Amino acid sequence: MSTITDIAKKAKVSITTVSRILNHDDTLSVSDETKLRVLVAAKELEYVTLQQRKQRKKAGKKLTFAIVEWYDYPALIEDPYYLYLMTTVEKQLARENINTVKFINIDGEFVPSVDTPIDAIIAIGRFNLNQIEKISTFSPYIVFLDSCPDATRFDSVLINTELGTRLALQHLYDLGHRRIAYIGGKVIGDTGGQGRDMRKTAYCEFMQENTIFDEALIFEGERLSYTEGYTLAMSAMALQDRPTALFCANDSTATGVLARLHQSKITVPDDISVVGFNDQSSVQFLSPPLTTVNIPMQFIAQNTVDILKNRISGQYRLPIKIYVPTSLTIRESTKKLG
Repeated sequence: MSTITDIAKKAKVSITTVSRILNHDDTLSVSDETKLRVLVAAKELEYVTLQQRKQRKKAGKKLTFAIVEWYDYPALIEDPYYLYLMTTVEKQLARENINTVKFINIDGEFVPSVDTPIDAIIAIGRFNLNQIEKISTFSPYIVFLDSCPDATRFDSVLINTELGTRLALQHLYDLGHRRIAYIGGKVIGDTGGQGRDMRKTAYCEFMQENTIFDEALIFEGERLSYTEGYTLAMSAMALQDRPTALFCANDSTATGVLARLHQSKITVPDDISVVGFNDQSSVQFLSPPLTTVNIPMQFIAQNTVDILKNRISGQYRLPIKIYVPTSLTIRESTKKLG
């Protein structure tokens, strides 16, 4: 394998001059003839840069990505959004022939389940600062899904929840609904503690913009879950001036809402319309099938893997933040008033 010294001898210039020319140093003052002589010599000697050698080495090696997710399994069962996301990411890694390693949670500290070199990490959910620092010791290449703990250091893929909320509310508004209630719960911030749910923020903004905001129509539980939706549904229906539609912050909450309304002989959508968020595969089989905001899981998985591969190859040098667009899947749980 040729070296810069070999090129310098062939082109009859100094090693420093060769290095500066190959690195495209604009401050170097040499003739075009000298530059051309160095470049021709490099080509004839089949010179390969250090970065190119690293890339070739990576290309010949099967990559290993680690997945670390913050939810415990009882919580995943109650709200399977992160479970679906994790499964989709795992399938994408398998398609691209990338090894997968799981991190495990030991007393709040995440560590790899096996002792093996890790090329990159996919962190699903939200982690505190101490956990993030520990995770980053295993690889500098980390993509956070559904959170952005530090945009100056890490890549992140986020859901455009504001867009999804507005699509859902506009759909209900176009159907003639003005008494639209919000059914939500507390969420965790990007680095722990209570965070702000952009679905609630977007709801308030939309309702105020259309001069139909009523604080009495906001119902929040301790978390986003089937149980909370089941409980909050009747709180909403107990209002003297009932809402005509319910916007739920996720599908698990919406499923609990539908169950309680059915038990109370309140018909959806004839008596009230219901919209969810996430478009879990199971909600199309509810009675009635749920109108909900779709999150493109496969698109998220593909972009996540692409980001890390480009980071490893050196193509991406600055942190990237991607907001994934959402869409509305209209089914039978919503109906025009009148």
